[in-house]
Amino acid sequence: MMTLEEFKAKKDDDEFAPGWDEIEAAFSEVYGNTKPEHYGTTITSRAMFGGNEYLDGFSAYPSPKGYSHIVTFGMSELYYDEESFGGEFSKWGYEMTIKLKDTDPKSCVWAMNMMSNLARYTFQSERWFEPGQYVGSANNPESINLSKPDSKITSLLIAQDTEIKGRDTIYGKLDFVQLVGITTEEFLKVKENRDLVPVLLENLRADYPDLETDMERTKNYI
Repeated sequence: MMTLEEFKAKKDDDEFAPGWDEIEAAFSEVYGNTKPEHYGTTITSRAMFGGNEYLDGFSAYPSPKGYSHIVTFGMSELYYDEESFGGEFSKWGYEMTIKLKDTDPKSCVWAMNMMSNLARYTFQSERWFEPGQYVGSANNPESINLSKPDSKITSLLIAQDTEIKGRDTIYGKLDFVQLVGITTEEFLKVKENRDLVPVLLENLRADYPDLETDMERTKNYI
């Protein structure tokens, strides 16, 4: 692990992005040298410049299992920050991921927009996401992909990413939490009884071993 003196020596290095490197290193353990499609957010839209975008970008990795594996950049500390050095958690302590049964990254931009909204919620409300939580509405639920209004997938369940392991970084712990699309019926049941969350995840794994989100899914798993 880098010492504080070594860290300070990087202060004026514009290429120094230790948090970014940690995310890519975590994914390289699964995807090797596979290059993802990267989508950066517009610099002027970012919160540090007065905008309402709290993420610096997204990478979409093509999984040989037949889905796109998307990860955010910005929920954790990415760049040089002396105050964050040696902390318990790297900023919020996690990056968000989602696995979509769609091998064309350009068709996954809607999910990136959704993740941007979730990031905005966390930064503005200071309420973060943890495995076992859910996101949805019991009143007038809509598809999480507005371009597919007839989809039964209207809510999200938060889980640990099934493939990407957490890491200890110079800024603290970094985990990867996976967004899993669920139906309204599934959402209502776990909302009523959170003990059903692990049951739902186990049932989903029978057909979606890596908890992929399939916007065409109509079957309920609980």
